[in-house]
Amino acid sequence: MNADLRVRLGGLELPNPVVTAAGCAGAGRELARFFDIASIGAVTTKSMMLEPHAGRPAPRMAETPSGMLSTTGMQGPGVDVFLQRDLPWLLSRGGRAIVSVAGAGVGEFGELARRVSEADGVSAIEVNLSCPDPADPAGRHFADDPARAAAVVRTVRSHTRSGLPVLAKLAVDVPDVVELAEACVEARADGLSMVNTLRGMVVDTRTLRPAVAGGMGGLSGPAIRPLAVGCVYRVHEALPEIPIIGMGGVRSGADVLEFMSAGASAVAVGTTNFSDPSACARVLREFTDLVEARGLSRASDVVGAAHRTGVGG
Repeated sequence: MNADLRVRLGGLELPNPVVTAAGCAGAGRELARFFDIASIGAVTTKSMMLEPHAGRPAPRMAETPSGMLSTTGMQGPGVDVFLQRDLPWLLSRGGRAIVSVAGAGVGEFGELARRVSEADGVSAIEVNLSCPDPADPAGRHFADDPARAAAVVRTVRSHTRSGLPVLAKLAVDVPDVVELAEACVEARADGLSMVNTLRGMVVDTRTLRPAVAGGMGGLSGPAIRPLAVGCVYRVHEALPEIPIIGMGGVRSGADVLEFMSAGASAVAVGTTNFSDPSACARVLREFTDLVEARGLSRASDVVGAAHRTGVGG
């Protein structure tokens, strides 16, 4: 039996539900040495900013129990270099590109969306809302305020060509993730990516100083998976028609099955790529085996199974 692995994110059809998480695969070049990047659903690129950005000084990463703390500071070459160099390379390898964008303000998000939207071959735009809002005196992220997050999504949608999906990337450490999701959907997000890293800190007990530059960083890895699955479940329950890319600590095909059962249509593999650069291909094989072992003819039948009974026995 060969199960149909195709999934849909609104108007976007992917050959299977396994994608990379932004920031964990660059534009696919590093992972392409280990597996055929055309074999997975899509590559979500590292978040692009309008101009080149050096990011934070080292150290940028620290190990934690069952996870990793990181603070890269959106390092990157700028969107023009990405569009001229990295995107054509990814497309030439048969990869599908979900381009993540991160603006220093609402207007910059709009300009990023316009430039990315004009490029051939882009499958979707992911809006990274875990960026500091320069208009906020406390330096909070856009995701911390549903109204500000919605303003970003509305601007991106208005600068994006018709038919190109816009996915809002949500954080989990916000007052109400369902309220945030609803605000983004009302602002015309076509889908949601969730969740981003959680803000946290590691202190080096030898120096008694923060282990990463800037003090705070984003926690990712298996430590956050139950929180991420819970957020996907709650948002799918509130907005069952909105496609979700679930992410947070995915290491196996069983983790993909778990996220999809909670309501995700696709699932992103992130932090584990750093220790196992062939993880996406392995996770896809494991997920395929699990779907076929349950006698399901379509992977999409798994979506939302935790909200109902009688799927797959």
